[in-house]
Amino acid sequence: MLEKQEGAVCFDSFFSFIHPINFPLMKQIVYFFLLSLLLVSCGGRSGYFKIDGRLLHINQGELYVYSPDGAIEGLDTIKIEGGRFTYEIPSQYNGTLIIVFPNFSTHAIFSEPGGSVEIKADASHLKEMEVKGTDDNELMTQFRQQVATASPPEQEKYAIQFVKDHPESPVSVFLTEKYLVAANGGSYKQAAELIALMLKEQPKNGSLNRLAMQITALQQGNKEKKMPKFTAKDVNGNMLTNANLLGKESYILTWSSWNEDSKDALNTLNTLYQKGYVKAISICLDPSYKEVKKYLTDNNITIPTICDGEMLESKLVKTLGLTSIPDNYKIVNGQITARRVTSNTLRQRLIKLDL
Repeated sequence: MLEKQEGAVCFDSFFSFIHPINFPLMKQIVYFFLLSLLLVSCGGRSGYFKIDGRLLHINQGELYVYSPDGAIEGLDTIKIEGGRFTYEIPSQYNGTLIIVFPNFSTHAIFSEPGGSVEIKADASHLKEMEVKGTDDNELMTQFRQQVATASPPEQEKYAIQFVKDHPESPVSVFLTEKYLVAANGGSYKQAAELIALMLKEQPKNGSLNRLAMQITALQQGNKEKKMPKFTAKDVNGNMLTNANLLGKESYILTWSSWNEDSKDALNTLNTLYQKGYVKAISICLDPSYKEVKKYLTDNNITIPTICDGEMLESKLVKTLGLTSIPDNYKIVNGQITARRVTSNTLRQRLIKLDL
């Protein structure tokens, strides 16, 4: 059954007052021509991807959306009015959209040319969000609901099994990156095995090929590489460059106010910085630098912090090769000597230096 949309007469209502048997040949041709137009109007527009959403327990607000694989450029804003929202983009190839909700939780939507999806969610239970309309999004909905109450080790286990069951799906690429690569203490060996499995089914998937190159670099430790040059202003308007990280042991770190692991790493690194043990720069991937400034003040974070509002689409983040939240690397004498240093490792470093 085709679903009726506001402003369009879909097949059921059209068929109720017209039937081709009662018309001459020319009128039958016109009938089928009009019918084809109606069928298109009742689905997604060719060359576009559309999202219609309905949220319970939120009347007005804003969502942010970005794409880790270039489906859109930069960061877009979606307005919520009366608990509903609509978002449509040109779409020439399959892509991934990351929607950031008002509570800063993030959820992936998989776009495809001519496709459309409907999102239904309770703002207080976003982990149970339903997305219907395309196969990939319905697969992601099933996985999202499966891991809604699972522990991190269980989530990784479910992600591995999902990839093995669906190596042909772009959802598997996203889950591998999220649960096995970007996760704290990533399972790089397991990720490499899953990537090899997916490449057999999706050899031309650009995101998958980039992930394959990334995991190779991570397995090699990404050590002894020169830190990329950069110039950026912090939230107070001060200019920061590579020179801020020259000399003693230094760190550059990504974090966000909605990611507890990243805040843990930030707080530990801040203690090291305040005691003069290390140099550091943090990059906050929140969308609003004003709120970031308040967070830094409220929590006595004195590490120079950059926030350009572009989240993971930030040009600086891409220049530095930082790919997740949290992410970091250690620099000594301008050379990257360690990648994705854990909070526990930072704490152990602090204890050792305090002795």
